[in-house]
Amino acid sequence: MTVIGTWNVENLFKPGNGFGPTSQAAYDAKLKGLVATITAAGADVLALEEIGDPDALAELAHHLGNGWQHVTSGIFDARHPIRVGFLPRLPFEVLADRATFPAQLSPIQAGDDGTTAHQMGRGALAVRVTEPDGRTIDLIAAHLKSKLLSFPPEPNGRSRFQPHDEGERARVAAYALYRRAAEAVTVRALADELLDGQGPARQIVVLGDFNDEPEAATTQILLGTPGAEQPDQGDKARLWNLAPRIPDGERFSRVFQRRRELIDHLLVSHALLTRAQDVHTLRPLNGAGPDDELPSVTEVPTARRDDPASDHAMVFTRLSS
Repeated sequence: MTVIGTWNVENLFKPGNGFGPTSQAAYDAKLKGLVATITAAGADVLALEEIGDPDALAELAHHLGNGWQHVTSGIFDARHPIRVGFLPRLPFEVLADRATFPAQLSPIQAGDDGTTAHQMGRGALAVRVTEPDGRTIDLIAAHLKSKLLSFPPEPNGRSRFQPHDEGERARVAAYALYRRAAEAVTVRALADELLDGQGPARQIVVLGDFNDEPEAATTQILLGTPGAEQPDQGDKARLWNLAPRIPDGERFSRVFQRRRELIDHLLVSHALLTRAQDVHTLRPLNGAGPDDELPSVTEVPTARRDDPASDHAMVFTRLSS
């Protein structure tokens, strides 16, 4: 059995910057919570989002114990330097670190001043892991543009998370949607390369924080040709979201403004459909147990700097042999 999952670990920085914990004690508590949750899941390979400091990921791997390795994308936005990465304890190799939109996709508008973007804000990282029986699984970790909107800073440079008026809110929401859609197209193009029209034979997983729910248009872009769980010609390129296999009571990975939502996903090729029957979410173990409710987050991303573990649940699947 191989256990694969994705987890947004919420601003994994070492102390001493404007995003992560404000003290060594808070940082140590965060690492402790992360280790407890990863251990409870029995994960063999995890895609991680919101890695701020690669050294913090190295420390997390060290605390997990022998056999754990780590790798991060080299592509991130310097204004908020979070990136994706992997924690595998299986042999692995890096296949790609991708951000540039496909050549056919024009740059998108990214601000009121006419600024455009031609690449993802955070790179999509692809790795290949080798299972104990010699089979390989290709995984693409992605963290698409957030729906939590940030606006141009105040004249004093202070970050701004509230619009000056509803017109600005609507425009910035549109810019975020443009980017999230273009990023989904970019990740889908990378998946197409790895699938190479051989979905029934190649084990592929696209996973991460997509910042949208299963039925959202941006999430649907990643799936490819719609279809049922039965063999047909579309299986060569199609991906399936494992969300419907999560038990009803677990089918959320974040709570925003007291509303449960599933924005972290596992998409698999046809070759993995029969292996991935057991799918779950796991809320962070912060010392009280897995049944603790996730915190309800707001539009202010720095409000939880000293809180342990994460504001997301892990989403994982146990692949049968």
